[in-house]
Amino acid sequence: MNCSSIPDYTHTLDLVVALGGIPSAFFFLFPTDYPVNYQSAKSKVMNNKKKNEGQTDFSYYGLYLLDYLRTNKFEQASDDAFIRERADRAAETYERARLDGSTSAGAQELAMNTLLEGLHYSKYAILREVVENEFSDDVPEAKRESFTQKLLPLVGNVFSIYDLSDDNFALSPDYDLLYTELTGAVVLYIEEYGV
Repeated sequence: MNCSSIPDYTHTLDLVVALGGIPSAFFFLFPTDYPVNYQSAKSKVMNNKKKNEGQTDFSYYGLYLLDYLRTNKFEQASDDAFIRERADRAAETYERARLDGSTSAGAQELAMNTLLEGLHYSKYAILREVVENEFSDDVPEAKRESFTQKLLPLVGNVFSIYDLSDDNFALSPDYDLLYTELTGAVVLYIEEYGV
């Protein structure tokens, strides 16, 4: 096969990502000689319907951010306006970078930096790290999630003097201080209440 006869869809892929990653946009690009099972795709969508109830129709970046915020238990996970604004800025960053000559990968990296700026450290993720690293013998793996969730509101004041929005927080001496304070708080909690 002559490789020069293969159309370059790179810019189309960029456009699809910038417009929200709409997979159906690809169907007209690639001729297929095999049957597509639309029923199984429909079933998957229907099975996920309950899981996605209450979600608004976010773009690719919006959905990525929503999942990230939920996974790391950020307070902004329920703030649709925050998510939309961040997603729009990320898409604009991607588009601007591509227009300025960046590769798709380079533009995507810039867009993700914009999307997650100031959101690299959640209280939940840091506390979970402390529990996993320092108390793996005391807190069984099956109980770590619920233990961390239960403990998080009780140690909230420990976080209040630290700037978790600093993207380089883990490299600062403050991170070590926070880690030590959280470790002490967990020790006190376990001594008093157990796991």
